[in-house]
Amino acid sequence: MNKLLLGLLSISMAVTCMAQSVPSPEQFLGYKVGTRFTRHHRIVDYVKSVAAARPDMVKVEKYGETNEGRELMLAFVSSPENMRQLEQIRQNNLRLAGMSKDKAAAQSDNAPAIVWLSYNVHGNEASSSEAFLLTIHALTDPNNTNTKEWLKNTVVVLDPCINPDGRDRYINWYNSVVGKQYNADPSSREHAEPWPGGRSNHYNFDLNRDWAWQTQVETQQRIKKYHEWMPQVHVDYHEQGFNEPYYFAPAAEPMHEVITPWQREFQVMIGRNHAKYFDQNNWLFFTKERFDLLYPSYGDTYPVYNGAIGMTYEQGGIRAGLGILNEDNDTLTLVDRAAHHYTTGLSTIEIASKNKSKLLAEFKQFFDDSKAGKIGEYKTYVFTAKDQNKMGALKKLLSQNGIEFGELSNKTFRGFNYFTGKDEAFVDEGNHIAVSAFQPRAVMAKVLLEPRTVVTDSNTYDITAWAASYAYGIKGYAVKEKLAVGDASATTTVSAVNSSYGALIPYTSFNSAKVLAHLLKHGIKVRFVEKPFTYKNKNYDRGTLLVLKTSNTNQWLSVLNAACQQFNVQADAVETGFMDKGQDFGSPDIKNIAATPKVAMLTGEQSSSLAAGEVWHYFDKILEYPITLLNAVDLARYNLKNYDVLVIPDGNYRGLGDKATADKLKDFVRGGGKIIALENAMAAMSRSDWGIKLKEPKSDKAEDSAIKYADREKAYITNSIPGAIYKVDLDNTHPLAFGYPDFYYTLKQDGNVYEMMKDGWNVGTLKKDGYITGFAGAKLKPNLTNGMLFGVQDFGAGTVVYIAEDPLFRNFWENGHLLIANAVFLAGK
Repeated sequence: MNKLLLGLLSISMAVTCMAQSVPSPEQFLGYKVGTRFTRHHRIVDYVKSVAAARPDMVKVEKYGETNEGRELMLAFVSSPENMRQLEQIRQNNLRLAGMSKDKAAAQSDNAPAIVWLSYNVHGNEASSSEAFLLTIHALTDPNNTNTKEWLKNTVVVLDPCINPDGRDRYINWYNSVVGKQYNADPSSREHAEPWPGGRSNHYNFDLNRDWAWQTQVETQQRIKKYHEWMPQVHVDYHEQGFNEPYYFAPAAEPMHEVITPWQREFQVMIGRNHAKYFDQNNWLFFTKERFDLLYPSYGDTYPVYNGAIGMTYEQGGIRAGLGILNEDNDTLTLVDRAAHHYTTGLSTIEIASKNKSKLLAEFKQFFDDSKAGKIGEYKTYVFTAKDQNKMGALKKLLSQNGIEFGELSNKTFRGFNYFTGKDEAFVDEGNHIAVSAFQPRAVMAKVLLEPRTVVTDSNTYDITAWAASYAYGIKGYAVKEKLAVGDASATTTVSAVNSSYGALIPYTSFNSAKVLAHLLKHGIKVRFVEKPFTYKNKNYDRGTLLVLKTSNTNQWLSVLNAACQQFNVQADAVETGFMDKGQDFGSPDIKNIAATPKVAMLTGEQSSSLAAGEVWHYFDKILEYPITLLNAVDLARYNLKNYDVLVIPDGNYRGLGDKATADKLKDFVRGGGKIIALENAMAAMSRSDWGIKLKEPKSDKAEDSAIKYADREKAYITNSIPGAIYKVDLDNTHPLAFGYPDFYYTLKQDGNVYEMMKDGWNVGTLKKDGYITGFAGAKLKPNLTNGMLFGVQDFGAGTVVYIAEDPLFRNFWENGHLLIANAVFLAGK
């Protein structure tokens, strides 16, 4: 074993008199790292003990809590000299990026590089937090001359566990099923983690897909801290299947075009250093495969787009527990896995320290180029919407990512219209914001806002399109000229209404649906209109909510005003049921919404944990409306008459197509219930007699049989669609589409398209020119046309709402939120 590595490992494990001032993990925990899993609270305790032993080298900072109340923390480690001026180092680093509030000049000659190591974002990829214990000990041990030297040039920020809820979920389960000795047989129970697994957070969200979108509380709190420091190097630790060896940089293609030559070069440099240690220990690894740098919300790409060298390190180990027999007939242990992550961590710090001057110079150049407007062909992005709340959602995304925006005084210009795909003159719809490419975070702005993302290799790990204009349903213009962007104006305030008769609530954004949910939750009876009308010379569109004193409690007006204030929706007072034009309020076209509809969702085994998590989080945290979670495997024993709406998220439902289950669900609908079937739940129902049919894809069997073995990956890609944006034509006269224009942009992730229903409403359909952007395989693409994606079917006294897509995708697809609210509250009988 290499002398340096042997020394570092022995120092971490050793119990010596010299190291008593900093307890080793084994001394503190009572067991050797890797022989047991360490619960999160014990990791926190160890960090605090190290900080107490070396207050001159370690600062611990709590930056938040998880949904389940576990502590989120950072440990800052550097030389005593650097720690004495830690805040000055942070401020100077922001000056290098042009993000400091003061005007002082940035210093780089004596400044250290900042290296940030993030562990255990996926809870059941648990080896990295064990490696963290070894790493922080090595960095603080007074006998370790190597790390002592490296820390002169670096400040190391360590996040011991990004996802404590998921980690403890996995570890607590594992400890409950493992025996006195672990069983390495892959078929053993300890290697078969039950649903939903520990990968995700409390709401079953993948936190490694949430960096840019920041829908989850863990991410929101962490990114605030990240922006305060803006490291030059960031590592995100992971595990992959236990039969895989170890992956480290350089990354695979596709790499986004904004990635600089230096960011690519450093990945090669650091990969060679890792390889040196791995080769000396005869540890296998691979590089340049599988893990690309495109999708902007990973723990490697997000730092890259923020000027850092962002990298993913992947150790083989998912399902491995404390030890597992792999396909090479070797036993892979947690001790091994922790040692590998520990090695790349110290190797990263070593290379960063030795190249700190170049890191700082290139970091500064990255942001200098951004401020000079050298990033991309578009120099200004302009967005406009009638409803200020739709614009507010986009402003929130920009603000969370530190992207500056404002307004234009001169609105006479032309640009690429995202919605028409043509160069057109700007038309202001009432509210607008502009984002200049002449700003420190111009790269992040380009990546999130550009209309078309260049994909250099279609074999990508994730979605290939996410432009905010489509995800948020807001018209955008990408402009090649630099426009003068001024300050943003304040959001218009909401005034309370006063009426002895009733109030009208325009239904023009998801905020209106939030008001509706709030009113129903508080027992207020609400109606909605199916046809446009005019009152006091003001036109009101379909979907307008109507709250009348009639049949409501005396508190109706105070509840309404509180809801409108909370969600920034301006209601209008109405004093009569007689309208200037259109239906009066006693008309049959004025529909009653069921009083506080009871909503349930199938979850657990057979449902997709991520999809179920999206729905759960949507109701619990976004819509703030109660939902009951029912185990899908127990569907037969539930009395569905206790609920008004049953949401069936994406999943692999073995029973939805069988007669007994179908009959139970049909009885529920015939009795007045509503089913909302999403993604593959809809596909499963198409295999039973529900009145929907999946279109058969066209295929060339002769051509498929002629594929060469070496070309099998390319052949697969031609039939894949990892995530491309398509335009869906909407019938916005139907309640399912109220609040929308006559189109919607969906993130298409499969080839499912349905035949037009003959006995139902085809509310959302794909036409032949529906493709907008992103990768869609050449053989699959021709099938994505002339079919139904959103439908509503009356069935007895109830309704089935079919949505073939995922309108809640990672809960960042903002424009889909209203669609689900409409499905729950408005669509159907």
